Amino acid sequence: MDEIMDAEVRSAFYRVLHARRDMRHFAAGEVAPEVLRRILEAGHAAPSVGLMQPWRFIRISDSRLRAELAGLVERERQHTAERMGGRSREFLRLKVEGILECAELIAVVMAPDDGTIFGRRTMPEEMALASCACAIENMWLAARAENLGMGWVSFFDPAQVAALLRCPPGAKPLALLCLGPVTDFYEAPMLELRAWRNRLPLSSVLGENRYPGEEKK
Repeated sequence: MDEIMDAEVRSAFYRVLHARRDMRHFAAGEVAPEVLRRILEAGHAAPSVGLMQPWRFIRISDSRLRAELAGLVERERQHTAERMGGRSREFLRLKVEGILECAELIAVVMAPDDGTIFGRRTMPEEMALASCACAIENMWLAARAENLGMGWVSFFDPAQVAALLRCPPGAKPLALLCLGPVTDFYEAPMLELRAWRNRLPLSSVLGENRYPGEEKK
């Protein structure tokens, strides 16, 4: 259906877009089945190169499995800290996930390559990854529209998570998505609030006819 978006819808979209946050702190409560379904459907409605739909969603409902995944994440957090040099202690003070606190935990796995060539002959893995990222962003925005927090956890060894989730050969876990009620949303990205890193101005990442910064060379 060729539906024209009016000013009210447009304004609501941008409000949700800019209010989205990578959440790590969750409150007690549940996600209603119909709400979870809407969020998953939003992910499945994402665009994909060649309509390959490489995403697979796994709902983690087993508490023991959730604890095992949390253990893998903690080990990777420690390994990451070892590579942080002078910022190691500062990094360890950051909360990077809410796996044991969130109401729902969803693993997003990139399916084994199905041989799609359309649009990805020169960048087969990159386009599959980009397509999965679109699905995750759709879910993130849908969660925010539902007034739920979502956090993308990437601190893990994909092979170890794949083994726990019994993924077929060639499948690659990309994200553990923590989803659930929150007391409130961060006023700004948490890494900005903790002075870890700031968002770059648009002018520094936008170029015209050349890579940004190379226009006058």
